[in-house]
Amino acid sequence: MVGMRDVAREAGVSTSTVSLVVNGNGYVSPAMAERVQAAMDRLNYVPNELARNLSRNRTNLVGVIIPTIRHPFFATLTASLQRALYEQGLRTALCSTADVDQDVSQYVDMLRRRAMDGIIMGAHAVYPADYWSSIDRPIVAFDRFLGGSIPSVGSDHSQGGRLAAELFVRTGARRVVEIGGPRTHYQTAAGLNSEPLGSITIAGQPTFPPIRYHLAFERTLLAKRIRYEYMEIESVARMEEFKDAAHLAFERHPDLDAIVAPDLAAAFCAQEALRRGRSIPGDVQIIAYDGTYVSDLAGVRLTSVLQDFDGLANALVRRLVQVIPGKAYQGAGAADQPGAGEGDQAVSELISMSLKPGESTRWTGSVQELLSR
Repeated sequence: MVGMRDVAREAGVSTSTVSLVVNGNGYVSPAMAERVQAAMDRLNYVPNELARNLSRNRTNLVGVIIPTIRHPFFATLTASLQRALYEQGLRTALCSTADVDQDVSQYVDMLRRRAMDGIIMGAHAVYPADYWSSIDRPIVAFDRFLGGSIPSVGSDHSQGGRLAAELFVRTGARRVVEIGGPRTHYQTAAGLNSEPLGSITIAGQPTFPPIRYHLAFERTLLAKRIRYEYMEIESVARMEEFKDAAHLAFERHPDLDAIVAPDLAAAFCAQEALRRGRSIPGDVQIIAYDGTYVSDLAGVRLTSVLQDFDGLANALVRRLVQVIPGKAYQGAGAADQPGAGEGDQAVSELISMSLKPGESTRWTGSVQELLSR
């Protein structure tokens, strides 16, 4: 097996010069670097990436923790994250907790042992804030608040909730069904339909920021005296629950005239409505919340509140790279953001949401008109 000593002999230089060329961590004249590279090419020398990274106290490996890759939202986000990490010279170690019945502790242990350079945390966890701050290693949270020292990136769910609610208000909806995740992620206030839900908080921040979507949606409907019912999907990893929720929505609320739900549940709702002879959007309006490919596969093109997957991925990776020691972010926005150790890294970064008109609602105006009041 060819090693650095062999390259040094072939090029007629010292092993330290070969090391500088291979690792790129010191000055070597262009002529000398070309000479060493030519020797490596002749000998088919392949640098030992593991050894090189260990010498830098780096692995170029990032843990991405999500609940499941079966769900279209997390599958789409993971694809965008892998691309964004790759563009920064980083590889992805994926942990989908529900798919393998595993919690996040093994990945945290890997991070503590420096077997990974950082973690993007996107699964629900019940650890207290001091658990995350005690790790003292690069972590960025997706759509959750882990504590004052942990940067957080997520969609502007308040904007998303208002978009969905205002569309229903403007189109005359009177009985709305809202399908969402488990309420155990929230702490409800005085009754599901009498007051908008409250939230478990850390240092005044909601631990699960998507609550802002439900708050904005429900407050807007309440202000207009529009009735709504919340239907819970207990586990995002069990696809059958989305179909069951769609069936139960029509069974329990036969007079419903509007539904907002995650893409998969919204698609099943469209199929259920058509099966029951309910016209879309004449009898029932449906909004899909997320905007994955599933929203176009329901038999009717669904109106969708869109999350910007590439925007989320780029922001998450940028935030993470900025807190990895010795790593510089390459790409748009690098100069506009504080570097590692500078500024308030824990400030939440919200990515704007948008509305994609479809055939499942009666709204024909613009997004600006919806939010103009």
